Amino acid sequence: MSQQKIVIGIVAGEASGDLLGSHLMTALKEARPDVQFIGIGGAKMKSVGMEVLFPLEKLAVNGYIEVLRHYREIAGIRRKLRNHFLANRPALFIAVDAPDFNLDLELTLKQHGIPTIHYVSPSIWAWRGERIHKIKRAVSHMLALFPHEPKIYQQAGVPVDYVGHPLADLLPEQPNRAEMRETMRIPLPAKVFALLPGSRQGEVRRLAHTYIETAKLILQKMPGARFLVPLVSRETRGIFEQALYDCDAQELPITLLFGHAQDAMIAADGVLVASGTATLEAALLKRSMVITYRLNALSLWLMKRKSYLPYYGLPNILCERFVVPELMQEDATPENLAQALLNLVNDKDAVRQLEQTFTALHQTLRQNTAQKAAAAILPYLPAA
Repeated sequence: MSQQKIVIGIVAGEASGDLLGSHLMTALKEARPDVQFIGIGGAKMKSVGMEVLFPLEKLAVNGYIEVLRHYREIAGIRRKLRNHFLANRPALFIAVDAPDFNLDLELTLKQHGIPTIHYVSPSIWAWRGERIHKIKRAVSHMLALFPHEPKIYQQAGVPVDYVGHPLADLLPEQPNRAEMRETMRIPLPAKVFALLPGSRQGEVRRLAHTYIETAKLILQKMPGARFLVPLVSRETRGIFEQALYDCDAQELPITLLFGHAQDAMIAADGVLVASGTATLEAALLKRSMVITYRLNALSLWLMKRKSYLPYYGLPNILCERFVVPELMQEDATPENLAQALLNLVNDKDAVRQLEQTFTALHQTLRQNTAQKAAAAILPYLPAA
């Protein structure tokens, strides 16, 4: 007689969540081989054996206005998912980040007696702090990635565990630039810049021209410079190639990569990065970076009204000070970005200080995250 499977519902909303979800699923399966997963995820979660009801790409939109544009489709997916889980009750539900999508779903499921685990604390310490009340109603247990977060949930009476950040477990504490340059056939003395315009098509559209014009200016001042541009999909690569053509920049020493963002950063002296998880990757790889972002003007205005912190990038938030420059919206001109990058990579003392700061951050965040998260979740599962 085959063993009865324990079903866990799980939803990730973007590429970073797909990575987190896949590691957590692997750790849970090691502890409980009788679990199976169903919900929304990407290629990594699918490869661990998840049954995908809807592709993760359907949820991967950012900014108020962009979400409004896709609202009907996203709300329809959430309704179908909710109906599925109420008709086929999972033992528990895990929301991997994506709070705008997941919290409403968690609220309904928890009201119907299904335990809800939220993996990745929403950034209520940065903006929209009023969400703590909804989180308390919707979430049975919060798994926080950053050390300053648990206190907020403890004060609100939400069960919480600090589990560290999985990237700190995955990334080397001392990345080997020389070895990576050899693999990429880039001479060691060359100055290399990794340009990361984001994983979503909208982000790449907004930033590609600016990044290319920035590279042109860097090249004028540093004629031997090289540029690596990791792109996550055919679509984003197509958008960037079109921008190269529009900017008459086909002759630039730019190498487009399919994925390999971490490799590009390891090889680089300086990184230009759109705000998001990639900024944390750059910090854990001890790289000098300039953070930039462009949102729809109305989205930014709405965010600013509800924001508590003077910074957007995770390295600055976690260090609680401006350790790297942030150039947003109208400040994100090619001239400003090129100057900021050149200032950083040319200042050996600043580079050394950054490496020390980011090494300390790495050690704080390295907690064997997937296993810690799985250990917090196991008590919610029925006994084997």
